Amino acid sequence: MSTNGTVLGGELAAPGRGSGSRTPSPALTLAAALLGFALICLDASVVNVALPAIGSSFGSGMSGLQWVVDAYTLAFASLMLSTGAFSDRVGASRAYVLGTVVFTLASVACGLAPNLPTLVAARVVQGVAAAAVLPASLALVRQAYTDPARRARAVALWAAGGSVAVALGPVVGGALTTAWDWRGIFFVNVPVGVVILVLLVRAPRSERRPAPLDLPGQVTAVLALTGVAFAVIEGGTAGWAALAVAVVAGVAFLRIEARSPHPVVPLDLFRNRTVTAAVSAGAAVSVAFYSLVFVFSLFFQQVQGRSALYAGLLFLPMTGLIAVTNVVAGKLAGRYGPRLPMLVGQALAVVGLLVLLSVDTGTPSALVAVLLVPMALGCALTVPPLTAAMMDAVPAERAGLAAGVLNAARQVAGGLGIAAFGALVSDGFVGGMRLSLVISAGLLAVTFALSCRLGGRPAS
Repeated sequence: MSTNGTVLGGELAAPGRGSGSRTPSPALTLAAALLGFALICLDASVVNVALPAIGSSFGSGMSGLQWVVDAYTLAFASLMLSTGAFSDRVGASRAYVLGTVVFTLASVACGLAPNLPTLVAARVVQGVAAAAVLPASLALVRQAYTDPARRARAVALWAAGGSVAVALGPVVGGALTTAWDWRGIFFVNVPVGVVILVLLVRAPRSERRPAPLDLPGQVTAVLALTGVAFAVIEGGTAGWAALAVAVVAGVAFLRIEARSPHPVVPLDLFRNRTVTAAVSAGAAVSVAFYSLVFVFSLFFQQVQGRSALYAGLLFLPMTGLIAVTNVVAGKLAGRYGPRLPMLVGQALAVVGLLVLLSVDTGTPSALVAVLLVPMALGCALTVPPLTAAMMDAVPAERAGLAAGVLNAARQVAGGLGIAAFGALVSDGFVGGMRLSLVISAGLLAVTFALSCRLGGRPAS
């Protein structure tokens, strides 16, 4: 999940419209929205340290563990392109309730899964539900707070909830796996889901609004992304067949988007070099951050023999500073414009990745935890400015669409990075890990060069 991502829904009805006798409660609505956002962010990171236990339980190899993560991430990312429009069509409150119910039930299915295919299938359903929850949660916050200043504070709290969840994910996953069982990381979602639904009882109903859906574009996007992930993870003859499907679906997607009056990904957005730089940098950051959390989760446990709880605690130094760094980055972007903090962040991340090349099997775990911090800080410093840069580069009426494209690109990149890096470490862990670090640093070096071309005007 994103460290500071935002997906904006369409225009909403004023609070209370269509709500009958319901008394609007902005604080309760915010609490419900924050909990839902935190929950889907938690499930993106909580599973990583539980992967060795899941693999042991089902006798699964590396490819199976990759699917446990990517089944959620890719479903979440690819459907995020359309769920903002879906939220507008059915109403944000209805979409949020539906997404929360499905997510909670899918969590139960994950916890009860008797085998790996069932777990992966349930993770797909979780990802679909999460894609509905994210835009609807932010839309509810925007609906509940009509005053711009109060809304800005509410959105900041909403975003902080996601950052805290990302930070606590590895620790929560490690604690539950060690003290109970890996299934606990899914069952813990159930009471949270119930609390969200109780809080929504007094929330006003959202008005439905017409919003076009590009179903052919959405379907071909899913086929293309799934095909690429399958090809990387599984390899062999089936992998080549999946890659062929991905290529055909990708070409069809581009043709559909070029001709559709309401595309899920307007290709003309990328004629703007700021949009191209922001999306590219966001994708590179996600590859570096999320993929390497996956890799180092396995490194701490499978290579260095640490417990799930110990491994989760080792990530706390890097994840615990993300929320604070996000705030600092936002202030820097407001004062100096987005380019400077983007460049500093990407440069710091590259340096951090290169420093990690010194890690081998004998490096003390505590030292590795410290060495992960510069990379994480660089990524956290980059995301808010690139988001601001992209929002400044598009007309106001396309802000929600642009934010959806940016966040979908980031999540897709993270999922494909996990697929690729998992394949690399399966052929020799330390060598694959170092190659993963080099690839991540190379991608960020390219996006650093693209970011140099951005203007230096302060973000509005």
